[in-house]
Amino acid sequence: MQATNCLRSIVERIHSAVFATVDGEGHPVTCAIDIMDYDESGLYFLTARGKNFYDRLKANENIAFTAMKGKDTLSCVAVSVQGKAKEVGPDRVPDLFRKNPYMEKIYPDVRSRSALTVFKIYEGTGEWFDLSKQPIERASFSFGGAQARQTGYFVTDKCIGCKLCYSKCPQKCIDISTKPVVIQQEHCLHCGNCYEICPARAIERR
Repeated sequence: MQATNCLRSIVERIHSAVFATVDGEGHPVTCAIDIMDYDESGLYFLTARGKNFYDRLKANENIAFTAMKGKDTLSCVAVSVQGKAKEVGPDRVPDLFRKNPYMEKIYPDVRSRSALTVFKIYEGTGEWFDLSKQPIERASFSFGGAQARQTGYFVTDKCIGCKLCYSKCPQKCIDISTKPVVIQQEHCLHCGNCYEICPARAIERR
């Protein structure tokens, strides 16, 4: 899944997310935020300068958010993003209101919008996770110059071909037709069952 498609889906398909920031004492704080726009270089959201959320963003540009969409767990699509956010100012506020007209019910006139400002998540990495597919699907992406890190479980040349890993894999996403066997990363739950059962310690966690 291309990064731009992920960003578009976050805005158009999921929209509302739970953000994590840290306060002045280093404690985690969460809040619900709507992701209102995107371009190929990042995501846009707004907040008011009088909010504690604004203060936390200005004190520490590192953010993370998770968002989910679905009527239940097995129809759920989830995305997690970690990155950096910077204030780009109020100039984009009218544009975000045009694209998100429900905001007019919260801030009904120009005067009430005077405290609003826009932030951009300008650098980030993320993971798309779709439980509505069988087997499940996951994909990593990055934007704004950030480099996606490859995480999960990987089979090394120590593999002896015993196939015990496949027997314990809940998604059966290990190709056992080769040696060493290959974990299909796009379907892996990252549960670690294969790592625990491997008698040759041929599976490493990254």
